Amino acid sequence: MTVRVLRAEGRPATPWKNGGGLTREIAAGPEGADMADFAWRVSLADVARGGPFSRFEGVDRVITLVEGPGMVLTVDGSPHPVAEPYAPFAFPGDADTDCRLLGGPLVDFNVMTRRGRATARVEIVRGRVALPARSAAPVLLVVVLEGSAVLEGTGTGLGRLDAALCTGARGEALEVEGVAALVAFSEVTAAA
Repeated sequence: MTVRVLRAEGRPATPWKNGGGLTREIAAGPEGADMADFAWRVSLADVARGGPFSRFEGVDRVITLVEGPGMVLTVDGSPHPVAEPYAPFAFPGDADTDCRLLGGPLVDFNVMTRRGRATARVEIVRGRVALPARSAAPVLLVVVLEGSAVLEGTGTGLGRLDAALCTGARGEALEVEGVAALVAFSEVTAAA
């Protein structure tokens, strides 16, 4: 397995597409992709106030509350509480989405995939977990949301909000002391 460690310190904060907040990109694929041409993108966002979410045409999103009192997302007119920490919520990025905070600022974990190019499965893990083998997920991203983690067999240690981008996993294990997100990406292949 190949592992690229992505430390939390030094991640630059950039304005949201709609200018309403800040995001810190953890990783994107393909490497070096910008907001217009990513197949997938993972970030942490600081949300200081409510308001409309940026629209991303042709993109699916999964958002997870990491810290703070939570929010209600109104997606195409339907309200969805996102108030339980570490409970992923999936919604279309091109839907009209508005955010109302439930008592103050928060931090969320955001996974975006471009339809027709990639899919993602977001799993919140604790304790010891086997990483899916490469045939099940060619690219894995581990992000420590609370505490720390170690990729067994590699000696790679991760602190809070650190990440590891893994390719070619063969069933290695992740030992989590706290809470981590395990994001498995798959490329979409066109039907023959």
